[in-house]
Amino acid sequence: MKLFKSLLVAPATLGLLAPMAVSANEVTINDFNAAEELAVTNSRIDGLEARFNNLEAGSFSETTSASFGVDFVVGAEDGATSEATAFGYQMGIGLQTSFTGEDSLDVAIDIGDGTSGALAFDDTSDVLTVDGLTYTFPVGGASVLVGDSTDVSALYTGACGYSAFTDYMGNCGTGSSVGVGGSGVTAAMSYAFDSGFSLAAGVSSPTSEILGSGDISATTDTTVTPNVTTKGQDIYGIEAAYTADSYGVSVAYADYDLGSTAWGINGYYSFDAVTLSAGVESVDDGETAEGFFVGLSFPEVGAGSLDLGMGTTGNFKDGDPEYYTYEASYTYPLNDSVTITPGVYVVEGTTDVTGVALKTSFSF
Repeated sequence: MKLFKSLLVAPATLGLLAPMAVSANEVTINDFNAAEELAVTNSRIDGLEARFNNLEAGSFSETTSASFGVDFVVGAEDGATSEATAFGYQMGIGLQTSFTGEDSLDVAIDIGDGTSGALAFDDTSDVLTVDGLTYTFPVGGASVLVGDSTDVSALYTGACGYSAFTDYMGNCGTGSSVGVGGSGVTAAMSYAFDSGFSLAAGVSSPTSEILGSGDISATTDTTVTPNVTTKGQDIYGIEAAYTADSYGVSVAYADYDLGSTAWGINGYYSFDAVTLSAGVESVDDGETAEGFFVGLSFPEVGAGSLDLGMGTTGNFKDGDPEYYTYEASYTYPLNDSVTITPGVYVVEGTTDVTGVALKTSFSF
């Protein structure tokens, strides 16, 4: 910018000097004040610079931000219908803006081709899909959320300290209660007390089938999930949670409009070098079915972290055969934006499946 000013000042000065040379009899050298002329020119340049900066800053809202994440997974399974090496990816785009400094308008956009088996991503068939559109704002001391294509549990606190590698371990095995979903119009509210307690509730009118974690492949035909396969059915949920420095617990209840209900509880406790997480869930659709999860997380193993987990592959009725899944994964950050996670897993069923996969995650 200094060079830019100099280039403008030079011709301006020459333009002032030229008339003086021609009309020397009319103007004396004392009539020319170089300091004043430079000040005027600098003022004009500063004005142009300010206008340019304002134009540049006004191109985007100062309160709007964007975040991006990409996951790639490559792996193979032994015992599955297809034992070929599979590749899948998923990209998420998050847009957030605020109008008052206390509210938040959020848009989540996903694209992916999905994978098969235990590492299933959301399959959008390579088409950009709006995965959630929400507006969150304060009312008194509470937070209120309204939106579309989002979960009833969007404002739940939860108490799962485990980083799941396979789909079965999500929400510490309580995906139909603490992690209750939703895909239609949703309204939710939460309130956090100073003591560490929090309460949250939500309601959703889904426009498509909603399934919680533990909704298992065809290898386990005795798995029970809430009966919410009919479009247009409402889901109601409520959660109470308590979190402290080294432990937390969450209890949730969900009521599905077709007559299914679900109870779930998950929690964690952090020791010096390991965090223990656990969850249990019960689903009642006329008959009671139960499932559980337990996991260990080691946050400092070399340069990365290690997670070991096991649990049921769903919620099973009394007397029915139960199937279990086991997994181990190691998460290693290559840098602030790239993380790699190799892992292995075993999923029991009428045919046992053993898999190995590598996930690479980018955030920017």
